[in-house]
Amino acid sequence: MTSITDKKTSDGFISAMEEIHNTHLTTYGQITDMTTELGQSHKQFVKSALDMCLKKCKDDEMLFETIQIFKRDLVQKKASLKGKQHAVSEMISENQQKEMQKDDTIQKIEKLKEEQAKRKELIQSQNKANKNRLRNLQKSRAVFQDHLGMEMRTILGKTQLAKGEKLQFVFRNINRSEQESAYVVTMGIKEDLSYQIVSSDPALECLPVLESRLQETNNLAAFLANVRNKFISQARC
Repeated sequence: MTSITDKKTSDGFISAMEEIHNTHLTTYGQITDMTTELGQSHKQFVKSALDMCLKKCKDDEMLFETIQIFKRDLVQKKASLKGKQHAVSEMISENQQKEMQKDDTIQKIEKLKEEQAKRKELIQSQNKANKNRLRNLQKSRAVFQDHLGMEMRTILGKTQLAKGEKLQFVFRNINRSEQESAYVVTMGIKEDLSYQIVSSDPALECLPVLESRLQETNNLAAFLANVRNKFISQARC
C-alpha cells in the first residue's frame, strides 16, 4: 500500500482533487449561468405576463365602460320606449273617444232628423187643422155677422196669462133696450190646437161648462150660439 506521504501519491491526489474542484466549479458555473438564464427568462415571462395582465385589465375596463354605456343607452331607450308607448296609448284612447263622440254625434244627428221630421209633420198637420179651423171660423163669422150681428176681432194680449194672438167675439142685439151694447167673449188656441176660453164680458158663470163642451165637440158655431143665448138670458134677468 502506497503511503500518502509519498510525493507522487500526494501530487496525484492534489491533482485529482483540483480536477474534481474544477469540475465542480465548471458545473457550478454552468448551474449559475443556467440559473441566470432561467431568471432572465422568468423575468421576461413575468414581465410579459404582467404586460398581458395590464392590457387585459385595460381591455376589461374599456369593456366595462362599454357595457355601462350600453346599459345607460338601454335605460334611456327603455324610458323613451315607455314614453312612446304611453303616447301611443293616449292617442289610441283619444281616437277611441273621438270615435265614440262621432258615433254619439251621428246618433244625435239622426235623432234630430227624426225629431225634425216629426215636427215638420206636426206643423203640417197643425197648418192643415188651422186652415180647417180658419175656414170654419170664417163660415161661423159670416153666419153670425150677417144674421146675429156678431163681430170677430183679432187682438194681442197685454198680460202674461193672455200673451199671444187671441180672437174676440163681440155680440150685439142682445139687449132689446140697448141693442148696440157689446157682449164679448175672448178665446185662443193652445199648442195642442184645442180652444181656450180666456174671458167674457159680462162674466158668464156657465162659461167653464160651455168651454168643456167645446173641447169635446170641437163645434165652434154651437159654442158661439150657446154663448149668445146665455148673454140673452142674462140680459133679460
